[in-house]
Amino acid sequence: MSNTLEIAERLKGLREIEEVSVEEMANVCSMTKEEYARYEEGKVDFSVTMLCKCADRLGVDVTALFAGHTPKLKGYSIVRKGEGLKVERRQSFSYQHLASTFRGRLGEPFEVVAPFNKDEQDKEIALSTHEGQEMDYILEGSLKVVINGHTDVLNEGDTVFYDSSQPHGMIATGGKPCRFLAILFK
Repeated sequence: MSNTLEIAERLKGLREIEEVSVEEMANVCSMTKEEYARYEEGKVDFSVTMLCKCADRLGVDVTALFAGHTPKLKGYSIVRKGEGLKVERRQSFSYQHLASTFRGRLGEPFEVVAPFNKDEQDKEIALSTHEGQEMDYILEGSLKVVINGHTDVLNEGDTVFYDSSQPHGMIATGGKPCRFLAILFK
């Protein structure tokens, strides 16, 4: 299991080993040097999107940031229910990586739980972008999604597939958490 401080230490260590400047990493993540530095200090919670961008720039599998090791399996990988690589964060969504032991992945599969927060329901949803495409399949609950200015609510069994370079964001809606499968394609 990983927490924000452990991920921050791994990110900083890998960045220094690869001799990449804070300024360059900030540019990769579309933020200021000061904002980026707060992540490496463990003062700000990471998004999966940001970690994927950082891992790509540093030439490592994102598992190296989540868990401190690189995947070894290449033929197939099995993850039993509830046993994916958990990424603990201080708040917000919880993630379980479903293929962290498989190397050379063309996508990043996660089981995600978005907590329901009544206060978020009428606020603007925070948006992010990253290269590639993404598919979200709703397993339980409802998810309010915004993609490039379009808003929709997805329910159990619904799927959305989109160009993730478009601004997108999501929150659980309907009074309870939403559990969904998210696959990020490079």
